[in-house]
Amino acid sequence: METLKALDTTRGEMTRIGKSIVIKGELSCSEDLYIDGQVEGTIGPKGNRLIIGPNGSVKANVSACAVIVQGKLEGTIHASDRVDLKQSAIVVGNITTQRISIEEGAHLKGSVNIQKEAPKKEVLGGTALSPSEAAQPTKR
Repeated sequence: METLKALDTTRGEMTRIGKSIVIKGELSCSEDLYIDGQVEGTIGPKGNRLIIGPNGSVKANVSACAVIVQGKLEGTIHASDRVDLKQSAIVVGNITTQRISIEEGAHLKGSVNIQKEAPKKEVLGGTALSPSEAAQPTKR
């Protein structure tokens, strides 16, 4: 099992919600978020990671760059990059992400929607073109 210290060393600042904390409402932050307590509502560490620890119990709609679940989560997950469900994870809800990993022993009840990366635009003659526009011949 991945420990908090191992997670903490890979990135900068992290906000921690301990086992004895109970939060109901909207939770947003501009750094990684580690939850080992209880949260109910919406969670949005936009552009950052959300880690639900082994003691974490979350009933919320989640929107983050990456979501790592070791505890319980009930609600929808929208991760712009990836979702990792660890062995002890219990997730009830739908997941939308680009990449997902589910360890043996993790429980998931819901749907998974894998989205492709947004197409990167090429710059041609100072104008940004989508890949389909760049492939078409230009009219003169």
